[in-house]
Amino acid sequence: MTALVIALLAFGVSACMVSYAVFRATTGNPLPDKSSRLYVPLIDNLGPDYNDGGEPYWSLSYVDAMALWQAHKASRLTVLYATTWQVQSDNSSVPAMSLGGDAVTADFFPMFEVLFRFGGGWTADDDARHANVAVISQSLNETLFGGQDSIGREIQLDGQLFRVSGVLQDWNPRPRFFDLGSHHSAYNFGFEDTGDIYIPFTRATDMKKNSEAVFCPTASWRADTTHWDAYLHSECDRIDAWAELDTPAEVNRFREYLHNYAEEQQRLGRFSWAPNIRLRNLTDWLAYEVGTPAVSILSMLVSASFLLIILVNVVGLMLARFMRRAPEIGIRRALGASRTAIYRQFLTEAATIGFVGGLLGVALTLLGVMGASELFAPNIARLVHVDASLIALTVLLAVLATMASALYPTWRAAQTQPAWQIKINH
Repeated sequence: MTALVIALLAFGVSACMVSYAVFRATTGNPLPDKSSRLYVPLIDNLGPDYNDGGEPYWSLSYVDAMALWQAHKASRLTVLYATTWQVQSDNSSVPAMSLGGDAVTADFFPMFEVLFRFGGGWTADDDARHANVAVISQSLNETLFGGQDSIGREIQLDGQLFRVSGVLQDWNPRPRFFDLGSHHSAYNFGFEDTGDIYIPFTRATDMKKNSEAVFCPTASWRADTTHWDAYLHSECDRIDAWAELDTPAEVNRFREYLHNYAEEQQRLGRFSWAPNIRLRNLTDWLAYEVGTPAVSILSMLVSASFLLIILVNVVGLMLARFMRRAPEIGIRRALGASRTAIYRQFLTEAATIGFVGGLLGVALTLLGVMGASELFAPNIARLVHVDASLIALTVLLAVLATMASALYPTWRAAQTQPAWQIKINH
């Protein structure tokens, strides 16, 4: 009976922990130290016919993005968009590659606490000069330069030479929050890997590089880039913007600036609707745009229900286990043992059973995490991992669940009448 209780607990707890590991991976905060200071500004440039229940579209037009960037109303502000590059190497043994990345401004790297293995980002002066500089990922540096310090070396992007100013050090925040509006990961929960190449926004614009995700309502979601300058000044939404605002006063001033800017566009005749702006911090932005994948929530509900059913059965098993020992309890009580001593004994036994069940549950959790790819999408399954905190939580949940299940059986056992048991066993 004890072995059955241990096995049931192990299966129930491990199911919960695997689901929790997925839930934790999909709801994590990519920048916990700065999430309250990073904000996404949005301006409705499309009007009521193209917003979602009054909410502006989740990216900006080029006109609005440049206006925000050039206004210098935040301590740091970056505009960016996701795009792809054709990468060629001077090494003939390395084939040409098509790789993703982002066109960003200089503030991007300090704002998002990007880690570098070699070098660093570029300067605001490089943005102004439309410089041919690039930051590359560690994996691309391994491919092109064998992992050596490549600062000052050149790479060829879309046939043009760029000087490497920095090499990233395993920077891969989850979810991929910073370019949700301009990257197709926005339609895939935002859990794809970050890109391999980052170049100045101004240089990418000169090269007529377009965003991966563009919303042009007048062109049925398709962007007409034949006339590039006209396209830039169209109402196509394709650019992400982030502002770093350190105090509530700065947030209020920036929100007021956004409202005044939208009012000005209305007076100029560009907008025919009342100002409609949003300013959300990183946490609120993720909750609104990414949320929690339905499969993660569903798995949590199913596993929690499974554990609850198991605990109901454990209560019955523990009750049968304890009540079979009624003669022992009666004799102990007759010899002077208090009800408190009975409680202490049986709850200690329950905690021990829970601990053993927790250890078995850890093993089953490890197996469950290894098989997560069979139940969840690959881009979510590969985020799931087991660490010390998950192991400790598994054991703790098993112990607490067993002790909770043992409360009623222990109470029943402690009510055993010594005289009745002695009479029966006389």
